Amino acid sequence: MNDNFNVMINACPTRQVLARIADKWTMLVVLALEDGTLRFSQLRARIQGVTQKMLTQTLRALERDGMVSRTVYATVPVTVEYRLTPLGHSLAAAVVTVRNWAYENMASIESARRFYDGAKS
Repeated sequence: MNDNFNVMINACPTRQVLARIADKWTMLVVLALEDGTLRFSQLRARIQGVTQKMLTQTLRALERDGMVSRTVYATVPVTVEYRLTPLGHSLAAAVVTVRNWAYENMASIESARRFYDGAKS
């Protein structure tokens, strides 16, 4: 643990990092790129429901934060590939853990939701 940061303090820069990595689209992009390099169209096809605009914004933010690298090839049309950097791969390990936790606990969560919704009726 680093004593220079405290996520509980409003001005702590780690809050920005947590907001980025806890974002649904960030997590899905990281999972999609975990197995290797993909083009934009491949990413969009793999991540159902993501819009072109949201995928573009997410990829740019991940590139800015050093988690994704973008390579442009001078072809016609231009080919652009995305891959995780070493930093991105380290995040992928945590995202896989969260995904696995969700898979393992989905039945309990659905049961709790049904109970909660029934009690509110």
